[in-house]
Amino acid sequence: MKAVLLKEFGGPEQLHVAEVPEPRMNEEQVLIRVHATSVNRPDIVQRQGNYAPPKGESEILGLEVAGTVEAIGGRVQGWRTGDRVCALIGGGGYAQYATAWPGHMLRIPENLSFEEAACICETYLTAYLNLFLLGQLGDGEAVLLHGGGGGVNTAGIDLCRCLVPGCHVIVTASPAKLERVRERGAATVIDYRNQVFSDEVRAATSGHGADVILDHLGGSYLAANMRCLAVGGRLLEIGVVGGARAELNLALLMVKRQRIIGSVLRSRSMTEKEGIVTQFGQRIMPFFEQGAILPLVSHVYALDDVRQAHETMQESRHFGKIVLAVSH
Repeated sequence: MKAVLLKEFGGPEQLHVAEVPEPRMNEEQVLIRVHATSVNRPDIVQRQGNYAPPKGESEILGLEVAGTVEAIGGRVQGWRTGDRVCALIGGGGYAQYATAWPGHMLRIPENLSFEEAACICETYLTAYLNLFLLGQLGDGEAVLLHGGGGGVNTAGIDLCRCLVPGCHVIVTASPAKLERVRERGAATVIDYRNQVFSDEVRAATSGHGADVILDHLGGSYLAANMRCLAVGGRLLEIGVVGGARAELNLALLMVKRQRIIGSVLRSRSMTEKEGIVTQFGQRIMPFFEQGAILPLVSHVYALDDVRQAHETMQESRHFGKIVLAVSH
C-alpha cells in the first residue's frame, strides 16, 4: 500500500510517499480502507521528532481516518465489511489502510463525506474532552478559545453552540480570520496581534474573566491566561507550541481556587479512549446526523501533496481542517 514516510526528522521536505506492507490487525481489531485522513498539529510535532507515538502504535503519521471497513478480527462484534466509519487511531493514518480498535470507531452519518468525517475524531473529541468532560463548561459561563482558525477551536465553537448555547464564547485570532471566527459563532473576537487578550477578556466579561480557557500555546501564554482566568476557573493545557516552561504565582492560584489541567488524548489508555468515544457518539454524533454541526474543511490535498499540506498548517493558512484524500 501507499503511505507517507519520513526520511528523517525535520521539515515538510522530509515527507515522501512510498510502498509499504499493509498493517496487520489482530483478532480484536478492524482494518480500514482509508479514503481520507487529516493533518493535525501533533503530526507536525511528530515530524519534527518531538512527539513519539505510544508503544506499539504505527510510526506513520496520522491520528484519525475515515473510510470503509475492509476486514474484521475474529473477536470483533457489531461491525461489518463495507461499513462507513471514522476512527481515532494512535498512528498510521497517512496511508491507504489503517488498523483501529472497534471501540474507537464511529459510524459516519449519511449526510457527511469521507473528507468531512476525517475531521471529527481528533479535533471534536479533543474539544469535547477538554471543554466538557474536564473543564465542565456550564451554561452562562465564559470560555476562551485560542487560535480561532484551528481545527480544535472551530470544533470548540460548534460544541459550545450546541451544548451550552447560553455560554459566552471568546476567541483569539489573527486579523485575517477575525470575521470568519465571528461568523462561526463567537460572541467576542480578539485580535491577538494588536490587542492584549487578557484585558479584552476581562472587559468583555465585566471583570469576571473566563471560567474555562482552552490553550495550546503553553508557557508563553500562561501569565496572561492566569490574569484573565476567573475565580474557580479551569485552564486546560493541550499543547506547548509557545514553550513548556513558565513561572506561576501559586498564592494567587490558591486564593482564586483555580485549576490548571494538563491533557493529551493520544497517550490515554485504550479503555479511557473507548469511554470518551462512546459518550461522544451518544451525545454529539446526533448533531452531525441532524446537520446542526458540519465539520469545517479548509483544504483538501492528495496524499502525494502531503508536503504542501504540512506547509499550509505551519504557515497557518488554513481555517478549519486540512484533509488528505487517499486514492486507491
